[in-house]
Amino acid sequence: MTQSKTDPRVLRTRRLIMDSFIELSAKKEFKDITVKDITTEAMINRATFYYHFEDIYDLLEKALSEVLLVNLNRDFYKNDILNEEAFVHIFIAVTNFQKSLSNRCHRGYEDTIARIIREQLEMIFYKMFGNQNATAEDEALKLNAVILSWGIYGASVEWKRMGMKIPPEEFIKPAIPYLLSGIEFGA
Repeated sequence: MTQSKTDPRVLRTRRLIMDSFIELSAKKEFKDITVKDITTEAMINRATFYYHFEDIYDLLEKALSEVLLVNLNRDFYKNDILNEEAFVHIFIAVTNFQKSLSNRCHRGYEDTIARIIREQLEMIFYKMFGNQNATAEDEALKLNAVILSWGIYGASVEWKRMGMKIPPEEFIKPAIPYLLSGIEFGA
């Protein structure tokens, strides 16, 4: 009998592997972490690792996506609309994610990290746009979600580049009126 990937034991093992990876990434750079390091830390065998992940890059992507989703608390956005509070909440979640990564410094993986952030934001914005205007064209909603996800990601990079001296909510607030006026479909 094969186990489903939603089986609680399978989910626990997957979580254990991710936690072990995050633990190791606090001690060494990503390029220096091996599957053997992870299996030793998690006390599992290689076959178990490869049951859950294709390779270490798959693990990196899935672990980062999950950490970002926890920060974003996607349930918050399912029935919500884009307003000032939502923009502030999203920006704080992205900047918290950016800060947590700067401690572990995954040099050479900035493109992967950027793509993960943008893809998660794009899904959230697309759902929120759909909640706000169910009659808008799907392609227009998708394109606006792409543009907004790149913009929020870019603002988080700029905030980080400027030394993270200003609280994220203060950094993003001046832009919010322009963002909100730009997303008023049918206005």
